[in-house]
Amino acid sequence: MITPLLSRDELDRQGLTRLVDHLVTGGVAGLFVLGTTGEGPSLSYRLRYELVERTCEAVAGRVPVLVGISDTSLIESLELAKFSRSTGAAAVVATPPYYFPVEQGPIHTFLNRLADESQLPMFLYNMPSCVKASLAIDTVEKLTSHDNIIGLKDSSGDIEYYKNALKLRELRPDWTFLMGPEHLMAESVIAGGDGGVNGGANLIPQLFVNLYRATVESDEESRTNLQNELNSLGRIYNVGGGGMASYLSGLKCAVSLTGICSGYLAEPFSAFGSDAKKTLAGLLDEMGYLPAKVGS
Repeated sequence: MITPLLSRDELDRQGLTRLVDHLVTGGVAGLFVLGTTGEGPSLSYRLRYELVERTCEAVAGRVPVLVGISDTSLIESLELAKFSRSTGAAAVVATPPYYFPVEQGPIHTFLNRLADESQLPMFLYNMPSCVKASLAIDTVEKLTSHDNIIGLKDSSGDIEYYKNALKLRELRPDWTFLMGPEHLMAESVIAGGDGGVNGGANLIPQLFVNLYRATVESDEESRTNLQNELNSLGRIYNVGGGGMASYLSGLKCAVSLTGICSGYLAEPFSAFGSDAKKTLAGLLDEMGYLPAKVGS
């Protein structure tokens, strides 16, 4: 889930309520806040806590809420996990610590200790492009022995890595395996995965829900058509030239154009200028995603 902002340290509270309702009524199975698409590491600690609390209030138990607790500090991660439990969140999600180069041994120790002391069940989060450290399959295998670790969200974009991770079901049949990059979600489910945590669902949740259902039901015609629609949607992420800044700017601008919430981005990124916004609005209108009054 994106984080609706009005300014650098102010939550768009009304927009958050609309966004949560948009996602839940769109059929998603859960919400993940303070992840990469949620700009978690760019937000103040105060704002992170407010977002968790207000999201859980808006969800009101309709779907599970997962909270990203990734941090350079073990203590900060544990404090947010503790607070998340008090608000009714269902689980937490954690990457390896970032900033310092960390080898697999210390990564295992860090995540093992985090799971030891977390008051909520924990998902591992493999996000090497942002964290600059990958969760090696051997490390993930070692962490399957921890009862409080319940699954893996893989955002590496490496489908072979994901398939190798799925072999760990033999050790933990109760684990949930989730795909990050949305264009790989259907392929990951065919391989045996459990679904996706996809940023584009902020804009059109039904597209991703329907694609997941078509995949698990082996409806090849629907899956192909929906995958083509998803691939077309991906054009909005390249309006700004590509890369993480373009992805976040494109997604938040698109959601703001639909009237759901503000498109303000946390620094260091910034919203699109008028030309890029006009281009993106044209793409959304072409795909039929804009309200008539916006696309006219």
